[in-house]
Amino acid sequence: MDSGRIWRGGQNQVRLLARELLRAPDVEQRLVTRRAGELARRAAADGVPVAGTPWLLGPDPVALLRLLIELAAFRPAIVHAHDSHALLVAAVARRLRRLAPGAGPTPALVATRRVDFHVRRGGPWPRVDRIIAISEAVRRVLIQDGVAAQRIAVVPSGIDADEVRRAAAAPLGIRARLDLPADTPLAVNVAALVDHKDQRTLVRAARHARARRPDLHWAIAGVGERRPVLEADIRGLELGDRVHLLGYVPEADALIREGDVFVMSSKAEGLGSVVLNALALGKPVVATRGGGLPEILPPEALVDVGDAERLALKVVAALEQPSRLPLPARFTAAAMAQGVLAVYRALV
Repeated sequence: MDSGRIWRGGQNQVRLLARELLRAPDVEQRLVTRRAGELARRAAADGVPVAGTPWLLGPDPVALLRLLIELAAFRPAIVHAHDSHALLVAAVARRLRRLAPGAGPTPALVATRRVDFHVRRGGPWPRVDRIIAISEAVRRVLIQDGVAAQRIAVVPSGIDADEVRRAAAAPLGIRARLDLPADTPLAVNVAALVDHKDQRTLVRAARHARARRPDLHWAIAGVGERRPVLEADIRGLELGDRVHLLGYVPEADALIREGDVFVMSSKAEGLGSVVLNALALGKPVVATRGGGLPEILPPEALVDVGDAERLALKVVAALEQPSRLPLPARFTAAAMAQGVLAVYRALV
């Protein structure tokens, strides 16, 4: 179950998981998600059985009713909630299902936690049967917040590397769009413009790098509340001719492929699955040690959170001596599905 409100990396992993589960002969599934949303469309195209529902933000009563209908008709052994909105609905639905005459066994409740933020006191997270944390960083935060360690399983997010490469194959022509020469070196960041992604450090890194590589440009793809702050930083540091805020770029994989270095400057990160796409595309990656990023990248690719000068040095070094890392097998969609299946089988 996923609220399906905004297409994002986490939703793509829900789709990939559902697609992989189609190959498991002992698994029958239904995906309950927002009707006419991107997740519903893409999952259905993969052959996943989808139960679409209207869904407003939060514990929508129509989504709750739809899930209750699915519980009565399908009688699942497990309900898996893939985001906080879905977990609220699933927890209430399970409670109501217990009260229904002849309801049968109560399904186990599994929830995936994708962010390393602290959980709200009194919320449903500590009461689910099993939490799937996408990184050790997320697991540590959950334990700090009072979740019993034995109820947490770490299953990293996974991608389909071939699918990423196919998505990146069509030329985007980002340098031409920015009116730059074809050989202009380009550092790329793809992330929401929100505080914990910390593109302010990225902008300061661009200022530090300018003296060493005056030809280097920086492309930041994403939307969010911090754009006005970033625009002010870019003006204040006189980087308007070097740092480009691209807004939403649907061809994100093509943008990553056309860049020379992929950069993440996050303060916090559940895992940083977009880094997996960059690795699948053979790109050098430089990042901070925020959240789960050190679980993907080796120490030599990392700098401390907020260290703009070191980030700049690492980016320049990656331009001059590119080091391309392979995508580790544990971050594939198939490995993710096997890990989730192991959690399911331990509960039933």
